[in-house]
Amino acid sequence: MRGVFASSVTGAAPSKAALTLWYETPAREWIEALPVGSGRLGAMVFGGVAEERLSLNEDTLWAGGPYDPNHPEAFSALSEVRRLIFDGQYRQAQELAGARMMAKPLCQMPYQALGDLRLAFAGLETYAQYRRELDLDTAVAETSFTSDGVDNRRVVFASPIDQVVVVRLTSTGAKRISFDLSLVTPHGATIEVEGTDTLVLRGQNGAAHGVDGALRFVARAHVTTSGGSCFGADGRIAVREADSATLLLAMATSYRSFRDVSGNPESTTARQIAESRHKGYDALLSDHIAEHQRLFRRVSIDLGRSSAERRPTDARVRDSQGAEYAELAALYFQYARYLLISSSRPGTQAANLQGLWNESIDPPWGSKYTININTEMNYWLAESTNLAECVEPLIALVKDLAETGARTAKVHYGARGWVAHHNTDLWRAAAPVDGPEWGLWPTGGAWLCLHLWEHFAFSGDRNYLAAIYPLLKGAAEFFLDTLVEEPDHQWLVTCPSLSPENTHRAGAALCAGPAMDQQILRDLFLRCIEAADLLSTDSAFRNDLAGTRARLAPDQIGAAGQLQEWLDDWDHQAPEMHHRHVSHLYGLFPSEQIDVHSTPELARAARKSLDLRGDESTGWGIAWRLNLWARLGEGERAHQMLRMLLGPEHTYPNLFDAHPPFQIDGNFGGASGIAEMLMQSHAGAIHLLPALPKAWTGGAIRGLVARGGFEVDIEWQGGALAAATISSRRRGAPIVRYREHELELQLDAGDRARVLFDGSSLQKSS
Repeated sequence: MRGVFASSVTGAAPSKAALTLWYETPAREWIEALPVGSGRLGAMVFGGVAEERLSLNEDTLWAGGPYDPNHPEAFSALSEVRRLIFDGQYRQAQELAGARMMAKPLCQMPYQALGDLRLAFAGLETYAQYRRELDLDTAVAETSFTSDGVDNRRVVFASPIDQVVVVRLTSTGAKRISFDLSLVTPHGATIEVEGTDTLVLRGQNGAAHGVDGALRFVARAHVTTSGGSCFGADGRIAVREADSATLLLAMATSYRSFRDVSGNPESTTARQIAESRHKGYDALLSDHIAEHQRLFRRVSIDLGRSSAERRPTDARVRDSQGAEYAELAALYFQYARYLLISSSRPGTQAANLQGLWNESIDPPWGSKYTININTEMNYWLAESTNLAECVEPLIALVKDLAETGARTAKVHYGARGWVAHHNTDLWRAAAPVDGPEWGLWPTGGAWLCLHLWEHFAFSGDRNYLAAIYPLLKGAAEFFLDTLVEEPDHQWLVTCPSLSPENTHRAGAALCAGPAMDQQILRDLFLRCIEAADLLSTDSAFRNDLAGTRARLAPDQIGAAGQLQEWLDDWDHQAPEMHHRHVSHLYGLFPSEQIDVHSTPELARAARKSLDLRGDESTGWGIAWRLNLWARLGEGERAHQMLRMLLGPEHTYPNLFDAHPPFQIDGNFGGASGIAEMLMQSHAGAIHLLPALPKAWTGGAIRGLVARGGFEVDIEWQGGALAAATISSRRRGAPIVRYREHELELQLDAGDRARVLFDGSSLQKSS
């Protein structure tokens, strides 16, 4: 189903220094701690000496339980809201929609922290030669220091194979490891000691917005020592005078699906601890590293080297606007891939607003799935940076939403198919939330469907396409039923809708036919048509889609030469000229509707819109601008955006993206932008170095993936392409483009072609 192939660089050992975050002091704040994750289990490692803290997460621990948020009065208000919008009474429409068309409850459920694992050590108040680090190549966090002449080493990893967090404590002196282990949680819970070596926390998730908590959860910590003694008392485990110690932590909830909370976290965690104990530390570590490197080592990147990589990571972030920042950009790129591997694996939940890592039971924006940009941005890098498996949780989320969204489509719109608005949660709520000015945007599910198509575009797997086709079709059916004719041009438009989170000149957000909706629907209808054609099905449906697509409102260029955000030319009158969202530029990126080669006039208008919007934004807003400038082939502007993103205003000491506060989408969007600067594969060609900045005079990237199933390695020197290798996963005839030069290749599955640039043309090496 996933169509994943081994990379040509699998097994290549990269430089440890180039792939390590490291620090000379323990973390004082959560945004300085280092993340490890198994896809399902997460921990933030603080690297304390006298007291170590691991902030813990399990990806199904959200507030509430199964609930139906659909508003029974929504459909009866729909026609009047539409009338008010078309009459120009936008505020009145928004008030009516707020009263009768929004979800009940108005807010969705938040993702919640499980708590902390704490280790308290006596006699370690003074220490020297301290270092804490995260090795991206092994996915292992390590803390080391010397105290009283003894070297101490603490290793932490979260195993995707064995689904436990492992902590290993060693020292160079005999009987020098003594500590107290405890578990703490903000939830209602009990903590018990089992035997002399196991601590068990049993709890209940919280209620939110009137929805009672329905999940049980268990965290089970087991200690094995070499030498010394181990005993339990007062809700903690005490280890005394051991030579070494290994801690195994398992966490689980009773969540089975968005409608089923009957799981047994007690038996799950007990089994995981027992199996991990039997396996032993060395095998746990070895299997963990092998599984991580199976994905991580598919791609390598070199943007140049200097002495900067020998400096602590927090210092490099502080000085990132200086000359020697290229290695930090490469580290940031690989860190994003590390974070996606660690927070989104087959069988887990999709990466949310904070990926997997969250220290609060009421985090900013609920740490939910914001599907008007943020969730999509989380997965922009997945296919092109050779992490196709990591998309599987997103596919599973869309399958769930198609079920809950079918009820929302019927109750709120009287329509077939399915719909999801601007947010969803663990319980797959699909109704509009928060308020009409944010939530009454009906194309979130449609946008997610295009990620499902992208998975096919990169893999070419027909069986997978057949599996997702009903999801695409259902999303399209909803709009066939709900698009309406606007009065001035008789175009078909969405109504009510909005341009995500932006307000137009009338002081309201609700409108008809914002540019982003029309662009998303052009893509959705086209991909449905193509899928139905490839699968030889639904000919009448294809014709309906083609006819409707032809009547969608077109992209328009406003008086300032900009791409219009709304049907009317309101851009210059919008209250927030420098709004963080650039929704109307979806057609440029991630879509390929606007292209500098095939639609130069629209590309110029998109560029004008970017100039008018301005560069400064939130972390993820800068990341989107980075991708847009790269798609325009503007290497220097893209480079400027990346420099801003890597600055201390937008990147925390642990390299997490600062919205602020932390949101992980900026990390993922930034890595996508770097990939787009070096290789693009839209518009029917593989574009080599389409937005290479002057600062990156020489370098290489290996293992990128192009649409059509081609793996791409690129080398450049003196600011120009030196060579590229195109490896084919299936038969095809890719067009390779560099600057104004093109070369068509004929490749069978498994073929590899070496392409050289001699300064005047592209040539296939014999």
